[in-house]
Amino acid sequence: MQKIRVAAESGHSLDVWVDGPSGGTPVVVHHGTPTSGLPYRPFVEEATRRGLRWVSYSRPGYGDSSRRPGRIVGDCVSDVESILDHVDGDRCFTLGGSGGGPHALACAALLPDRTIAATTVAGVAPYAAEGLDFLAGMGPENVEEFGAALAGQDELRPILERWAEDYRDVTPEAVAESLGGLVSDVDKATLTGEFARAFLDSYREGARTGIWGWLDDDMAFTVDWGFDLGSIRVPVTIWQGHEDLMVPPAHGRWLAEHVAGARVRMEPEHGHLSLYVGSFGALLDDMLEMAEP
Repeated sequence: MQKIRVAAESGHSLDVWVDGPSGGTPVVVHHGTPTSGLPYRPFVEEATRRGLRWVSYSRPGYGDSSRRPGRIVGDCVSDVESILDHVDGDRCFTLGGSGGGPHALACAALLPDRTIAATTVAGVAPYAAEGLDFLAGMGPENVEEFGAALAGQDELRPILERWAEDYRDVTPEAVAESLGGLVSDVDKATLTGEFARAFLDSYREGARTGIWGWLDDDMAFTVDWGFDLGSIRVPVTIWQGHEDLMVPPAHGRWLAEHVAGARVRMEPEHGHLSLYVGSFGALLDDMLEMAEP
């Protein structure tokens, strides 16, 4: 695994992790909110086993990636272009979980010439989506967080800073309990052992220089994303678990109805995290299948 710094087109810099065959097609991974691009080793192994080149990055404001105040979801496309140019990647697959989902869709919409296929896993839908009650079914912590985001950065910042401080000393054994009403029973069962430790490591890497990436993500989700979901012509698969309390299944259903030509994988037995962890190999196989003529 190699960690590199990439200078983005707009002048900021990004933390990027790369692994796998140099000639392999990149799979650009967009992390959830609020974690980071720090890879989970079993996921990397699944990708490289399929001949793919793992490429993950921390969005602006996370870790040492330079903050980009006021960024919107669609702004990630120029970052992905800079990363692909740096690693000599012509075209890529792209995959985003949770808060990374909208960023994977941005690549499908705004970077179609370089995006082979896109996958979202428990990805959030737009806040102002017609016909969707964005907060319905979310855990109370998410309801508080997005309510603060809608009230403005001055309302949101102290909440995120308090939560980041509370999370500083959480152990892997206590991480499921610390997430309170955001995790269903199936997700609690997933947050153990190696994955619990990796989840904490990724979160702490993202928050190492402050809560700015987290804050900017939240604000970006509540405004226009900067692209039209109905315009997407790149193959997209929407994965969603029914037992998800972070991003409820209504979000997945809404995206399935509004992302042009999307394939849908609704998984009744899975939650927010268990879907990602339990199905990562299947996610990649599905994505590779979409690329076949």
